[in-house]
Amino acid sequence: MKFNRHYIRPVLTLLVVTLLSSCKDYFELKENPNLISNPPLASFLSTTTQKTALSSQRFGNTTSYFVQYLANPGAGGSTDTYQITDYTSTWDYAYFTMADLYDMKKRAQEQGASEYVGVANVMLSYQLNLIADMFGDAPFSDAFTGTTLIPKYDTGETLYTTALTLLNEGITELAKTDSKVKLAAANDLIHKGSTAAWTKTAYAMKARMLNKLSKKSTYKPADVLDAVSKSYTANTDDAQMASFLLRNPWATVARNNAALVLDGWLSNQLVNQLNGTTYGIIDPRVEKITDKTVNGTYVGTRNGQGNVGGNNTVKDEVYISLNSPWTGDASPLFIVTYAEMKFVEAEAAFRAGDKAKAYAAYLAGIRANMDKFGVAAAARDTYINDKSVSVGADNLTLDLIFKEKYVATYLNPEAWNDARRYDYKYKGFTLPLNAALGTAFIRRAAYPNGETTKNGNNVPADVALSTPLWWDKP
Repeated sequence: MKFNRHYIRPVLTLLVVTLLSSCKDYFELKENPNLISNPPLASFLSTTTQKTALSSQRFGNTTSYFVQYLANPGAGGSTDTYQITDYTSTWDYAYFTMADLYDMKKRAQEQGASEYVGVANVMLSYQLNLIADMFGDAPFSDAFTGTTLIPKYDTGETLYTTALTLLNEGITELAKTDSKVKLAAANDLIHKGSTAAWTKTAYAMKARMLNKLSKKSTYKPADVLDAVSKSYTANTDDAQMASFLLRNPWATVARNNAALVLDGWLSNQLVNQLNGTTYGIIDPRVEKITDKTVNGTYVGTRNGQGNVGGNNTVKDEVYISLNSPWTGDASPLFIVTYAEMKFVEAEAAFRAGDKAKAYAAYLAGIRANMDKFGVAAAARDTYINDKSVSVGADNLTLDLIFKEKYVATYLNPEAWNDARRYDYKYKGFTLPLNAALGTAFIRRAAYPNGETTKNGNNVPADVALSTPLWWDKP
């Protein structure tokens, strides 16, 4: 395994930013005359802010099947049914992004550019969490030194500590006022050069991480609430990215259906929650997520079963939609949102025994998510005021918080962390048809073939995909 960190294309325009990729792989690479070995920090910033969001989508394109947002239209899809599946491209993309971030941080430190150091730390932490939360143990401390082709693996718990340290250090760097190089607003595809916005995102990610320990004896709701209080205060704070060479990659999935390349169908778990089948109330967000079938209804696909009418695109079941604010051509990719933070606050406050605070945050999270995606105020208020939603502080439950957060984190890889912490207890949630793990839900992904081939001696021995990660057990 090797991550050379010396080659990256400079930014020419935002329209070609996706062409900016480091030539880092496991092969010996000496010199490429087409690439620049000393790019400016602004070029790094364009590349890494875009890659961070795209990496989130790549992970989400796998985890969304585990949490049953999506379902394969063909019977027995490998990801749907928990089979050993090769995610080499997803793993590599995250590591190449981290290699770029490592270079950006090092260059920024050399130039006294504390703002860039802070942003690099925040994104490094995020990428590291994506890897650790999907696979468990992974290389990091030994991965970018340039001294070995076969870096050792750090434990999942060590990676968590490292990622949390990166966030804390990032917050410190972003607070400095003497950065010798200011963030280039035009090159920051997430927060447009705002250190205040990046600081809020760092705290939002910290709140996520601290809340992820809800099964551990070290879980401290007060620390989660403190981080939330320093994060987002409105939908406009969200960490999102909408600069693409052509279109949002989710829109490509939607267009593939029209071209008979079947992918991105919605699971009946999600659809039934939204269409009134599961909870007896229609969630108006269903119209913002997908389009009706040819029969004027919303019908999902069972994971593992595939389309009941055979593989086709006649729209007898519902798909990812180009008409959705989540998945249209120009829709942004959402990394962390204000709505999610309100549900994190609701959960932490509930666990701390403050039901009044939890209830207020729970309702605010629903409202923020609906507002974000343009649900009409009347439809929003009708849903929120329904007695099954507005239950009162005394009747609030974790089930209700997780139910609503499940919709708010649609397509986000963080949803799989929630599902595992919640032990997949969503109402109506069933195993995929012919699930490969028997009666167990999936808890981790298998290490990719590319990694076992190149760094096999360090890859942990085969671990059952039903084995919980360290934070997923007491």
